[in-house]
Amino acid sequence: VGTPLSHHAGGPAAPGGPDGTTRQTLTIVFLCVLWYIVSSSNNVIGKMILSEFPYPMTVTMIQLTSITVYSGPFFNLWGVRKYVDISWRYYFKFIVPLALGKFLASVTSHISIWKVPVSYAHTVKATMPLFTVILSRIILRERQTKPVYLSLVPIIVGVGIATLTELSFDVVGLISALIATMGFSLQNIFSKKVLKETGVHHLRLLHILGRLALFMFLPVWFYTTGDYRVIALLFTDGVLNWLQNILAFSVLSLVTPLTYAVASASKRIFVIAISLFVLGNPVTWLNVLGMLVAILGVLCYNRANIFLFYFTFPPLLPLVCYITLKDDLTHTRQPVFLPLVTV
Repeated sequence: VGTPLSHHAGGPAAPGGPDGTTRQTLTIVFLCVLWYIVSSSNNVIGKMILSEFPYPMTVTMIQLTSITVYSGPFFNLWGVRKYVDISWRYYFKFIVPLALGKFLASVTSHISIWKVPVSYAHTVKATMPLFTVILSRIILRERQTKPVYLSLVPIIVGVGIATLTELSFDVVGLISALIATMGFSLQNIFSKKVLKETGVHHLRLLHILGRLALFMFLPVWFYTTGDYRVIALLFTDGVLNWLQNILAFSVLSLVTPLTYAVASASKRIFVIAISLFVLGNPVTWLNVLGMLVAILGVLCYNRANIFLFYFTFPPLLPLVCYITLKDDLTHTRQPVFLPLVTV
């Protein structure tokens, strides 16, 4: 059960056999390594930019421009299926709020890494499962099992330790990171709904939201923009952010949810380590312990969620991922959605 799909975002399944399995494994390892490098570079460059150029809205607009400009041609070359028809009523009811949420979550995320070290900001973002459980209970009326609730404890404890021991603590940075995390949780919940109800490809939805958010806030950005001295770094940051999104979705489509959860947690550790090494933020061992405990809590949460789905098939949580389940009666494999929270 839970065998990974052997295909890229838009193409057919790869042939089976040992050669196909080895090739797929190497592809996954390569994508994960590339994802870690791109994500770490994106965060470090973002911090460097915002330290020199404190305009988080401008950084966000550059990243949205990258999604808008690069995605169309790249997805066409990659064979990602075309857009589906969406009614104007549905568009304004769900797509526009999603685009608004994407922009606000991105801006507050940039404010957080501007005000506090990248390592601390990413530790705070490990609270996403907590927001997901709370918001899913409020919006979708979903109840979770005891193991899922217990897995939230180390997340809260870890973030608490990291907060109390953070040498460069800033209240605005903490609040911004929490708002961004809540925004991404809401975005995941409603993105799952749109993906399920419209059948739009997840990468096409990313393109739609990026493009819409860009044009919605372009006038606001022109009104508030400032210095353009670091435009080259901004351009690089935009490219890396776009690549990070592509790599994350690519890895997600190739592995089982538990494997993705482990890879995503490892990626966050990699980002934290690289940011500490490159930017030289002062930390204590207790601070590092808090970060690791929080990330371990996210892994426990994902593991509890996956086993919950496997045994009881409960209501879905965001972010969705395709897996295949074998039907012993018909000897066929059917694709299903599986809930997953990224770290």
